[in-house]
Amino acid sequence: MADQTQSQPWTVRPTAIVFSRLSALPKPRAGTGRAVGTVLTVYAVSTAVHLAILAMMIPPGGPGVRDRLLSWDAALYRSIAADGYPQGFTYDESGELTGNNLAFFPLYPLLTRVLYRLTGLDAGTAAIAVAHLSLVGALFAVYALLTRLYGARTAAIAITLLAGAQPMAVALLMGYSEALFLALAAGALLAAHRGAWLTAGALALLTGLTRPAAFALTAGLVVAAVLAMRREGRLSARPLLAIVLACAGTPAYLLWVGWRLGRLDAWFLVQEAGWGTRWDNGASFLAFLREALLRGDGWIPVSTAVLLIGAVCATAAAWRRGVWPPLFVYGTTVLVLTLAQSNYYHSKLRLLIPAVVFLLPFAGSLSRAGRRGLALGLTAATLFGSWYGAYMLTSWRYAI
Repeated sequence: MADQTQSQPWTVRPTAIVFSRLSALPKPRAGTGRAVGTVLTVYAVSTAVHLAILAMMIPPGGPGVRDRLLSWDAALYRSIAADGYPQGFTYDESGELTGNNLAFFPLYPLLTRVLYRLTGLDAGTAAIAVAHLSLVGALFAVYALLTRLYGARTAAIAITLLAGAQPMAVALLMGYSEALFLALAAGALLAAHRGAWLTAGALALLTGLTRPAAFALTAGLVVAAVLAMRREGRLSARPLLAIVLACAGTPAYLLWVGWRLGRLDAWFLVQEAGWGTRWDNGASFLAFLREALLRGDGWIPVSTAVLLIGAVCATAAAWRRGVWPPLFVYGTTVLVLTLAQSNYYHSKLRLLIPAVVFLLPFAGSLSRAGRRGLALGLTAATLFGSWYGAYMLTSWRYAI
């Protein structure tokens, strides 16, 4: 604890300086050079703060920063990249069905495999590199989309909250697929907003090969296509083709798993056997809230419950502020998919990372703050988000 306290000024001061510069961004549309500088600054500072705090919180003699970034699901993605998928169902010693790597969608481990084969990196380093490159791409896409919708100042604040202040934003730096999913989804929404429908459809197809939550993006693109065709007053081939492409990715992988294992529902069986994930209309989430808030058994369940309720309230506030409908539908659907399934409660904050929409009310409010208040607010939020994620990686005994 003493080491953390002594190191805090080193962390806060440069962070506050950078965020104070971000707060000075003008409201008019930023040029390309300024956009690149903003995105790379946010990436560099948020990554440095996350990794510095993570390094400080690792117990002496424990696994290092790299090992923490490759823990839990990252180890499974790394094994897929190195060894491929299993040939069939897997069972424990008693003959009970168990989960296996077929539960994980293929695009992220495929990119990891390509990178380490081309560069000679080991699979773990390649997995981290793909995640970081994806995060940079995601920040560019989100910044460009939000600049079109709200202006450069709000966009810069939003990506700072996205990369730094979310409680589990550290997952964007790990060997996980969240950063890739967000990059593709935000890129597809940006393309749809620009009317580049074939690009939007292609990116949505790839999103569907990254995580099953791509259903949320498909819903958002359907809304975007309907709005565009209503403006034109006619059906148009390109928006319709984008929808078809968006619907293709996830079913393609599920069918491939079904063909590989000889059952159409094979993926769902593997997922539930290994992780207990199934659609339950939010029953397990409501039970978790009751347990956490009424019994208060441990601050991680309580803080998770409070933060998830906050995300729900912020999403509702975004609706009241008139968010672009496709973005709102996408983000709200990510929220619903996360809360209405029976996945582990301590993973839900990570699964919400790509939603983005619940960050918009905070970004809008901070954009009206003065320069000093904005710098202090962003610094405090980033330090909290970095600390929370580091704690979950170093002290929490379950997967995130």
